[in-house]
Amino acid sequence: MVDVRLQTELVIQAEDRVGVVAEISRLLADMGINLLSIMVRTEADRALVHLVTTSQSHAFDALRKAGFEVQERDVVLVELPHHPGFLCKVSEALARKGLAVEELYATVPEDSSIGVVVFRCPDIRLAVQTLRGR
Repeated sequence: MVDVRLQTELVIQAEDRVGVVAEISRLLADMGINLLSIMVRTEADRALVHLVTTSQSHAFDALRKAGFEVQERDVVLVELPHHPGFLCKVSEALARKGLAVEELYATVPEDSSIGVVVFRCPDIRLAVQTLRGR
């Protein structure tokens, strides 16, 4: 069974410096907020941290209060069985609808039976409908 849902992602823009991820993760940990998925990338002198947490609204408020520039945006979150070929099936279903994947990151613990995939595409509502089989 595939769990597919529209999710809010937090995108933090910060100075690209040593310790910025530690600072963000410490802030969330101190609040008891778990990370479901994270991606970090750098562009020039900026770090972009993409987060999905167990409490997006509390994380958003805490990060803003701490002085971080935070934006919210919609993404698709898919919980997939962890076995070969399942991401292939999902990406092929999107391709049949003409939906290009713009960004994708995943968390798949080796000993887990479920992985979490977060992605963006041009029409995320159609992506959710497609993956739900509607």
